[in-house]
Amino acid sequence: MTFRRVCLLPTLFLALCGGLLAHGQPLDWVRVADDRRGFVLEPSGRPFVPWGFNYDHDRAGKLLEDYWDKDWAAVEADFAEMKQLGATVVRVHLQFSKFMTAPDKPNAASLEKLAQLVKLAERVGLYLDVTGLGCYHKRDVPEWYDKLGEHERWEAQAVFWSAVARTCAGSPAVFCYDLMNEPVVPGGAKKRTDWLGAPFAGKCFVQFIALETRGRRREEIARQWIDRLVSAIRRHDQRHLITVGLVPWSLDRPGLSSGFVPAAIAEPLDFIAVHVYPERGKLDEAIDTLHGFAVGKPVVVEETFPLKCSMAEMSQFIDRSRPIAAGWISFYWGQTPEECRRSGTLQGAIIADWLDRFLKKMNPPAQSPG
Repeated sequence: MTFRRVCLLPTLFLALCGGLLAHGQPLDWVRVADDRRGFVLEPSGRPFVPWGFNYDHDRAGKLLEDYWDKDWAAVEADFAEMKQLGATVVRVHLQFSKFMTAPDKPNAASLEKLAQLVKLAERVGLYLDVTGLGCYHKRDVPEWYDKLGEHERWEAQAVFWSAVARTCAGSPAVFCYDLMNEPVVPGGAKKRTDWLGAPFAGKCFVQFIALETRGRRREEIARQWIDRLVSAIRRHDQRHLITVGLVPWSLDRPGLSSGFVPAAIAEPLDFIAVHVYPERGKLDEAIDTLHGFAVGKPVVVEETFPLKCSMAEMSQFIDRSRPIAAGWISFYWGQTPEECRRSGTLQGAIIADWLDRFLKKMNPPAQSPG
């Protein structure tokens, strides 16, 4: 056991006990509020604001499934830290290759590990945003998966979500299922040869759900894909919320578009999740974009970070987005603000500064969006 794990044992114990003492019983379930602008807990009726972190990789860039078998203590410690930092939601990203051994065969060992993660969330008192179908490391994508045609690929994805839904259906600790991180429908008449978008920071976050349109409208393809996966989930789980993580260029505007037009794909979803990274000097544009995703269902800013703007602008974005958004999820990579500062690196200082600012804004959103 590392020095960090030993030092964090008291923290972990307090966080686990804190979750149990805070509830004294199983967590409440999350549902969409009657006004369709936010969320409430059931049966208590208290407002619920998704506020927390993407737990997409550790400090070394390793994905969750790459270390949760050998270093489960790290996962427990990180969940305890996120709870202590005030998070209500942790977004985890499940890789398709780790959960499927064949188009029709889920990986039982990975599903057992997912069940263990859900139990950890219950004990700590956190809710999970379970994002699936990840292909972040192109080298890990099975050859057989890339060779599937569109229909067969969708069916394999439906098997994935059926297995995940069966595993998670009984737990109130699941806030939502996010069908895929940043899916895109191809544009133009030319057929693609690759299902994945260009990598960013060594990972492929954008994924195509088809290689060609074959004369179909792009939003029609997006809606059919969503319908197929939602039906796979609903066969096993009628209660948990369902969304999909959209890029900001999903709106029906001139220029680049993902094909996932919010107004066209919202009906089978419980809320809209969008990823917004405001750009320096373009805060009004970011808020205007966010308005475009308000189509009669709650809007959650599922990813945000001062990647392209100043810290002050990032703080302003959260403040100005409160009348539109029902939740905000940033990032946590296994280091507290103090650990980031002690690293002595510029990156560590930036992350520490942002976490400090983000955490200071955590209390005001405890009320329903105005």
